Amino acid sequence: MPRTQKSAENLAKEDYELLAEFRYTLRKFLGFSEAAAASHKVTAQQYQALLAIEGFPGRNWVTIGELAEQLRTAHHSTVGLIDRMEALRLVRRAKSEEDKRRVQVTLTRTGRDVLEKLYRAHRTELKTVGPRLIGLLQKAAQKTPSIPAAKGFASPACSMPEIED
Repeated sequence: MPRTQKSAENLAKEDYELLAEFRYTLRKFLGFSEAAAASHKVTAQQYQALLAIEGFPGRNWVTIGELAEQLRTAHHSTVGLIDRMEALRLVRRAKSEEDKRRVQVTLTRTGRDVLEKLYRAHRTELKTVGPRLIGLLQKAAQKTPSIPAAKGFASPACSMPEIED
């Protein structure tokens, strides 16, 4: 007999179903994103790096450390990623004028062109999947018991302009 009621300690099957549906919908979007990146001859991680650089708040360059944080990768892995992206002429590195020890990574014209094409594809896809994700999040927020958030898992909030038709 399936569980439908929940107590303070127990979650109902519907709670797991909601989370599973959200994760599935999110994975479908991420799968789309990976395929879109591949169709433009970049990896999903390279696309994420292009977006993180151009989308960095307040400026259109990042340091290696900032990019590593945005991508949630180790510093040395980010250096390797930037090496590969530089070889593809997607990004360029330059020493900071203020601090010669710091390297600033910016997009090249090629990198911006690829990012713009991928951005447009993602906006179109979000018009379809976005309302579904919003609905699932709202449903989850209404059903979520008041449980303190686990420490160390919160990430800075991101913002994206509303999707227009």
